Amino acid sequence: MKTLVCTKPGKFEYLTAQEPKPGPGQATIKIRRIGICGTDLHAFEGTQPYFEYPRILGHELSGELTTVDAPGFAIGEAVTFIPYFSCGGCIACRSGKSNACVNMKVCGVHQDGGMVEYLVVPSSSLIHGEGLSFNQLALVEPLAIAAHAVRRAALQPLEFALIIGAGPIGLGIMEVAGLYGGRVIAMDINETRLAFCRRHMKVQHTINPLKSDARAELLDITSGEWPTLVIDATGNARAIADGFNYMAHGGRYVLVGLQKNEVSFSHPEFHKREGTLMSSRNATKEDFDFVIRSISDGSIDVNKFITHTIPFANVREEFPGLLDPGRGVVKAVIDISI
Repeated sequence: MKTLVCTKPGKFEYLTAQEPKPGPGQATIKIRRIGICGTDLHAFEGTQPYFEYPRILGHELSGELTTVDAPGFAIGEAVTFIPYFSCGGCIACRSGKSNACVNMKVCGVHQDGGMVEYLVVPSSSLIHGEGLSFNQLALVEPLAIAAHAVRRAALQPLEFALIIGAGPIGLGIMEVAGLYGGRVIAMDINETRLAFCRRHMKVQHTINPLKSDARAELLDITSGEWPTLVIDATGNARAIADGFNYMAHGGRYVLVGLQKNEVSFSHPEFHKREGTLMSSRNATKEDFDFVIRSISDGSIDVNKFITHTIPFANVREEFPGLLDPGRGVVKAVIDISI
């Protein structure tokens, strides 16, 4: 089978490999769609933590089962899967936080992922397609990450929620926050992304901190009280540091974006707010089920996110261009069937 390998930062190579053979408790998926996420882009750039080369990228996946060892699943069924393979026995897994497993192996990060024709995964990770299209199923995982962040933040109806970063994960967080009844404020330095938020996400308040006084705008929007929830979806060190200054007294700050360096902030300022700082990592089956239901009932329309579709044979040539802000990429999906 054909595979696409990131051999080192900035370089892909198409290679041929044997079709994998599943063992007990495993399933084989014929990959149909591959969503490209920030993790893949950062790995290509060489800025992704927890990463080694060479590596086959890809964990936002959908396809059809060609072999399966799991009750309730059938060969030919359209599926996606939870790409965070947990051990089941560590302290996090025993407490229901398999998304933060001590021995986590993330598909496409810690082990080879889905830029392949066939992929073997644990049958326990499979998620029924429930009649969704391959495009819809490929976006379930990033939306589940968004759903997990909002659920972890315990967003309340009518609460002001500042989402920093209008990339795919940030947009997903805005989408889910809206379903929770939150009053979303989008912040980004890309005017095209902010326009997308206003046009397609129905976000009323957008801020570009390079073009206006972000603090003054936030105070005006919140009637002088600041947002009670701030979520960073940038993974940018400066943006993360600035986010501490935007949080209301008694507020929460959730870090979804990831960067390699240390995070520092003013202890007195954070302390006097009695702020809550937390991270949000991956997602759980509960979040996947929430997203599947929300797409099925029409609450979430994934089609508005997909701006670029790339044939598998063209990925090596076209992938670098996805890093160009001028191309207006919101979400790119690889179609491995063409």
